Amino acid sequence: MSAPPLSMNDRGMSRGAAMAKAAKVKGIRETACILAKAADLPKDLDYVVCELHYQPRDNRRRDTDNLTATAKPIYDGLVDFGLVPDDIPRWMAKREPVIHPAIKGEPGRMWLEISWRNQS
Repeated sequence: MSAPPLSMNDRGMSRGAAMAKAAKVKGIRETACILAKAADLPKDLDYVVCELHYQPRDNRRRDTDNLTATAKPIYDGLVDFGLVPDDIPRWMAKREPVIHPAIKGEPGRMWLEISWRNQS
């Protein structure tokens, strides 16, 4: 992965650009749901804390705000999976994404750290 799938800097007002972005959002959301299932995450939790991590392939200047466009469908996919009922603050905290320094010769990578508690 050379870059996050979506960025707040993405442009495109054409119908085709909007459709392409919608397809990416859908794909990220579905992938998050599939990966949550594969990781055997619990369902129906009372509260989770999510933190997106990104290690780019190079050390160009980046800001964490741009990762929000990728993080949002990930959180929605976790809701689709059933981790929590919704991604509102009552059930999910979303920490600011973390950008790690690149490691020369390694491709970019992204991961999500999730912690939870269940009061039931």
